[in-house]
Amino acid sequence: MTTTTTSRLDVIDALRGFAIVSIMLLHNIEHFDFYYAPGGRPEWLKFIDQQIWDGLFFLFGGKSYAIFALLFGMTFYIQYHNREVRGEDFRTRFAWRLILLLGFGLFNSMFYHGDILSIYAVLGLALIPVARLRSGWVALIAFILLLQPYAWIEVIQAWPDPDRKLADPQSWAYFGRANEYFAHGSAFDVWKGNLTNGKIGVIRWNWENGRIFQIPALFMLGMLAGRKGVFKISDENKRFWRRTLGMALLAFIPFYLLKTWPEYWGVGEAVRRPLLTIITSWSNVALMVVLVSTFSLLFYSWRGLAVFSPLGRMSLTSYVVQSIVGTSIYYGFGLGIYQYTGPSFALAIGLTLALLQRQFSVWWLVRHPQGPLETLWHRLTWIGKTPQSNQKLA
Repeated sequence: MTTTTTSRLDVIDALRGFAIVSIMLLHNIEHFDFYYAPGGRPEWLKFIDQQIWDGLFFLFGGKSYAIFALLFGMTFYIQYHNREVRGEDFRTRFAWRLILLLGFGLFNSMFYHGDILSIYAVLGLALIPVARLRSGWVALIAFILLLQPYAWIEVIQAWPDPDRKLADPQSWAYFGRANEYFAHGSAFDVWKGNLTNGKIGVIRWNWENGRIFQIPALFMLGMLAGRKGVFKISDENKRFWRRTLGMALLAFIPFYLLKTWPEYWGVGEAVRRPLLTIITSWSNVALMVVLVSTFSLLFYSWRGLAVFSPLGRMSLTSYVVQSIVGTSIYYGFGLGIYQYTGPSFALAIGLTLALLQRQFSVWWLVRHPQGPLETLWHRLTWIGKTPQSNQKLA
C-alpha cells in the first residue's frame, strides 16, 4: 500500500472535528471539571440527566482524547514525511513545536485545569526516538505501553495482601480544593489555582488512570497509521477498516463487561483497583477504534460527515476557545450557572456552542488558510525558515 500523501486528508479533518465536538459536549455536562448536581430537579429530569450522562460517557469518555492522540501521531508522520522527502530531519523542529504547544497548553490550563495540550506536549517527545525505527519495533513499543506495565507492577505488589484497604487516589484532594475556587474565586484565583493545585491534580490523575502510558502508545499507532496510509480512500482501506471494526468490537465487549462489574472478579480491593485501570484503558481504546473505524467507513460513502471538517482544521483554536468560554459560563467568576444546569441543559449549551464554533470556523476559513492559533503555531514552528521551505506544511 502506498503511504499517506503530504496533502491534507479530509477524513482526518472531519474526524478531528468530531472529536472536538464530543469533547465540547463532555466538558459541558461536567461543567468543565466542576462536578455539581443542582438541587430541586424533578425525578423525571434527574432520570433524563442520568441517561445523558451515562450515554455520553459511554460513547466519548476516555475515547475523544484518544482519537486526538491517534491523530496527533498521524500529523507528526505527515510533517516528518514532508521534510524527509526533501532530505531534512523534522525531529529538532518537532521538539520546538512541542515547546510551543506546551505554552498553548499552559495558557489553556489557566481556564481549564483538565487541559490535554500540555500533557501531549510533554509525552509527544516519545515520538522523537521512534521516528526512524522500523514499524515492527514501533508497534511492539506501543503494545508494551498499552499493557499498562506500572499497573501490572501494582497488581503483583498487592497480590500477597489483596484485601488491604487503599487510600483514596491522591488526585482527589487536589480536585476537592479546586471546587472551592471554581465556585467562589475570582478569575485570578481560578487561573492561579489551575496552574498550581489543578495542574498537579491533573498530572496525578493521568498517572493514576494509566494515560501516561496510553497516550504515547496512541501517538505511535497514529504514526504507524500514517506510514500505512490507512486514511486514504481506497477499496483496500475500506476492507482494512471493516476488519479493524470487527476485531475492535470483539475486544470491546469482554473488556466493557469486566470493567462494568469488577465486584464479580473475586479479588480484593488492592488488586482490583490496578486491574480496573488496566481493563478500563483497554476498553476505552477498543471503543475508540470502533468509533474511528465506523467514522472512516461512513465518510467514504457519506460526505455529510465533512460538516465536522472546519472544526477539525481549527482544532487548536476550537479547543482553547471552548475552555475560555465554557469556564466563563459555568464557574463562579463568570455566569456561575453550574448551580442551575444538570446534564440536560448543559448538553443543550454544549450543542449550541459547538454549532457557533463550527459557523465561526467556516467564516474564518473562507478568509484565512488556517485558524488564528494554528497560524501562530505554524509561524513560530518555522521561525528562521524561508517561506518557500515551509509553505506546504499543515
